[in-house]
Amino acid sequence: MAEEGKPRLGRGLAALLGEARDLQKSDRPSGRAQRAPIELIRPNPRNPRRTFDEQELENLTKSIREKGVIQPLIVRRVSGDGYEIIAGERRWRAAQRAGLHEAPIVVVEATDQESLEFAIIENVQRSDLNPIDEAQGYARLQSEFNYAQGDVARVVGKSRSHVANTLRLLTLPAEIQKLAIDGALSAGHARALVGLENAEDLARRVVEKGLSVRDLEKLTQGREGKAAPRSRKAIAQDPNTAAIERDLQNALGLNVSLKDEGGAGELILRYASLEQLDLLLLKLKS
Repeated sequence: MAEEGKPRLGRGLAALLGEARDLQKSDRPSGRAQRAPIELIRPNPRNPRRTFDEQELENLTKSIREKGVIQPLIVRRVSGDGYEIIAGERRWRAAQRAGLHEAPIVVVEATDQESLEFAIIENVQRSDLNPIDEAQGYARLQSEFNYAQGDVARVVGKSRSHVANTLRLLTLPAEIQKLAIDGALSAGHARALVGLENAEDLARRVVEKGLSVRDLEKLTQGREGKAAPRSRKAIAQDPNTAAIERDLQNALGLNVSLKDEGGAGELILRYASLEQLDLLLLKLKS
């Protein structure tokens, strides 16, 4: 039986994510938040985030030395008196560097599968998660829990096409994946390189010359291995409008339509489930 007052994942990941964020943002967390010794908290081996920017981590460490850990870590209980992080590993790392002995936590009940789902959602909704870590998180949902692409899309609140295109990044050579992890290549650059025989050479040109995604797409037009030609709508669409649509689709993971009529128009965001809508609303409100 669940402990009284402890949040459960069964009500839906989107609902819990919003509730946990409310607790994290509060300067005076509710009774569900508590403090735990740093040494009893351990990182989540399922965390899709594998890389942590050293400068950002150092800046966070300085902030924590001055103000402490304001936003609680989201954790689950493990064997004995220990806790495993579901969200907040960066704050935990910085707290250790700052020499703190305790950290605020919010305890939730979560299976291995729910822990992975929640960790992926929390990280994917952060703009600084690199596309390879995101792709590997999706791949783990597929390999460890037998998720189809549609299942992955539903649980993380993205479109199926976004999930499929992100997973394709794992077919890129290791050199290009490393550039994407380090931030030298954006997700848009990486997607444009999928399936090209000379992908490594093109990636190096992008980095050396600072080429934009549009520059790269011009270089790859007509090359073997490129996707099928764009639709008539895409060809007729204003390039700036098409670029905005593409950027929004990459950021939100949803199908986006933008119709501009000289400075006025409409923006349509298409969601395929209530879970996607819930997560979109959370992102827009945050």
